[in-house]
Amino acid sequence: MNFWHEKLRIGTLEVPRFIGGPVDGVTDSPFRQVMRQYCAESLLFSEITHANYLAHTKKAVRALEFCQSERPLIFQLSANTSDNLEVAVKLILEAGVDAIDLNIGCPARNVIGSGSGSALMADPDRLEEILKKLRQLVPVPLTVKMRAGFKRKNALDIARLVYNCGVNAIFLHPRLQTQKHSGTMDYELVREIKKMIPIPVILSGGIVDWQSAQAARAATGADGYLVSRGIIGQPWKLRELNQLSRGQEFHIDSTQRLNSSLEHFDNLTTYYGEHGIPAFRKHVPYYLKGIEGACDARKQIMETLCPHKVTSVLKEYLGP
Repeated sequence: MNFWHEKLRIGTLEVPRFIGGPVDGVTDSPFRQVMRQYCAESLLFSEITHANYLAHTKKAVRALEFCQSERPLIFQLSANTSDNLEVAVKLILEAGVDAIDLNIGCPARNVIGSGSGSALMADPDRLEEILKKLRQLVPVPLTVKMRAGFKRKNALDIARLVYNCGVNAIFLHPRLQTQKHSGTMDYELVREIKKMIPIPVILSGGIVDWQSAQAARAATGADGYLVSRGIIGQPWKLRELNQLSRGQEFHIDSTQRLNSSLEHFDNLTTYYGEHGIPAFRKHVPYYLKGIEGACDARKQIMETLCPHKVTSVLKEYLGP
């Protein structure tokens, strides 16, 4: 069977090879609900949430408020200690998810400053303690999202440690923390890790269209492909990739683009209330990209706090 036609197996999960990745402040529940209109079976990530935040902060309940229609859903967790993992995992499982991911790849300063994210790759003993505790607590598939390393490359050693702790799959962004999202990705490292361990190795980074996915497949041999920044303002991106990989044509017309933006905006205002409009603004440039008069439309939306004005502008500029 054609590689792209086969499902990717992560523990007990079987999902398409293109996966919707986490983008902080973007891939929240309102956006995932729109994505799900286009990809019923694809695995989608939640945004990253710290275990201590879940265990001790009442506001953390927001991270666990999502529709069951968003499943299959993988909840992304960060941690800098095994403390509070039991409480955090209990809350996550009660919310209803299909897998849990430990993020040890986030390069953000506020995350690594607490010893979480990619900083854990420089502390393998602490990482092992956290993973062993998670494996005891998590009955669903457990994955790890990692990088090539923190300040130096040690992904081979970390991948071996992760596998020995019973993790079901690795999401690998083949850059150092110091590179963040720029610089050359080490595709050979992906190949080496895939040869070394028998669990799925899923490439994270650089997948924005079918051409980049084909090139990444040829260069890495990875088992799956995480699409993160490539889905911003394009909730249909996973369907696009899945259809093109099957040799089928794909096209989004103006009506579909308009309906998706309106649904997304409505979801945001329902979910966040008066904060829905500010939350939508970061998506506006992507929905309007390539549209005649986009600059004027963006300006009008950025300056208003009226929901009716936002929908009026979207209909004027995105309508057929």
